[in-house]
Amino acid sequence: MMKGVTDDERPLAGITLRLLSGVLFTAMMVCVKAASTVAPLGQTVFFRSAFALLPIVVFLAWRREFPAGLATRRPGGHLLRSGLGAAAMFASFAALALLPVAEATLLAQLTPVLMALGGVLLLGERLTAHRAGALLLALSGVAVLALPALGAGEASALGYALGALAALLSAGALLTVRRISRTETPGAIAFYFILVSALAGLATWPLGWAALSGPQLGLLVLSGLFGGAAHICMTLALRYAEASRLAPFEYLALIWPVLADLAIFGLTPSGGFLLALPLVLAGAGLAALEGRRLRWPLRR
Repeated sequence: MMKGVTDDERPLAGITLRLLSGVLFTAMMVCVKAASTVAPLGQTVFFRSAFALLPIVVFLAWRREFPAGLATRRPGGHLLRSGLGAAAMFASFAALALLPVAEATLLAQLTPVLMALGGVLLLGERLTAHRAGALLLALSGVAVLALPALGAGEASALGYALGALAALLSAGALLTVRRISRTETPGAIAFYFILVSALAGLATWPLGWAALSGPQLGLLVLSGLFGGAAHICMTLALRYAEASRLAPFEYLALIWPVLADLAIFGLTPSGGFLLALPLVLAGAGLAALEGRRLRWPLRR
């Protein structure tokens, strides 16, 4: 019997929303990088998280999942996922202050590769040829990108280390999501992550925050609104289309950071970035294929 068109059967809508989420994530990163010259890291994390709550709460209310959808049976799981995610945000924003937007975005593509490795080390999954190949390709890409900076003693070497750390922490957070999503709603997972991140940023207030001008404050507010909207678009994209169908558009999303570097910050892609790009993306692609083959029980 043929099914009618449902939320899970709108691939064009899913692809469109995935592309839009890429634009919004890039806009968020541009705001964060532009504000990083004046705003301390914790202040940036607070504003990005606090103002991301606004579109997400509106979205959950529209779906009639607020506040009832925030009920949880796994508070410990939420705390672990949110703590790892908040730490990843701190590391990611610290890397973004030191690196071009495109390079910081490329390092984030290590996350699915590290998730596959984490599945082997932490969840007892098999080390398959897909996973071994993905890890080898991704590490080769990072080496091509970072080794010239290490040899020259450049400050960007710290940025590469922080970007890799952010990907590692993100992988840990997403492995936790795989566990708790069996009983918890996507809305609750997103809400508690952003709430914990905002509280972690707020905790840095006694260390000293910057007095911001109107435009600088606007950048931080926009970073939160763009980030929250991007998360909503990604959530809907995964509802409307399978992750395997969206995978090629994950890589297309790297166009926006390159364009942002060129148009806004006047930065051209480095030779290391151009050499690392196919290696890291190939590794991420292999990891994605492995995830499709195993059909991990993620909750939509």
